[in-house]
Amino acid sequence: MDAAIDAVRVAGTPQGPVPVVVLEVEDEDDVVPIFIGFNEAVSIDRGLEAEDIGRPLTHDLLLDVMEELGSRIERVVVSEIETGDDGRGGTYIADLHLRTPRGETVIDARPSDSLALAARTNAPIEITEDVFEDGRDDREKFEHLESVREVSGEL
Repeated sequence: MDAAIDAVRVAGTPQGPVPVVVLEVEDEDDVVPIFIGFNEAVSIDRGLEAEDIGRPLTHDLLLDVMEELGSRIERVVVSEIETGDDGRGGTYIADLHLRTPRGETVIDARPSDSLALAARTNAPIEITEDVFEDGRDDREKFEHLESVREVSGEL
């Protein structure tokens, strides 16, 4: 299923504020929220805004190295959700599909890192139907949340 980053927001939880990247899926009303760390949220937001802060941050550096080695990101696939020990929602798993001088390769990567790279390259984002069904939520729950840009003093 084709997806795109709709927003990077911050949700209030009993444990405190937690960033969430909201994926919208083509032809669907629901979204897939993926809760991530603040550093990754800031990086995704900077990638979406094509913000250059001078020296490369980690995701920028990784892309520079990949490009120097002749590789490019073909697509990002959020491929599964590992269920936690308590049977509830767990960890999202993503695959980074690359074209390299040696051919195509797939690298296991955190969704937050994969999405930060996709935001910088406009690489297509996909999610499997199972991930959509297991992770889907009402879009309205996330529309009122503040953006990570508003919450973070770093941007």
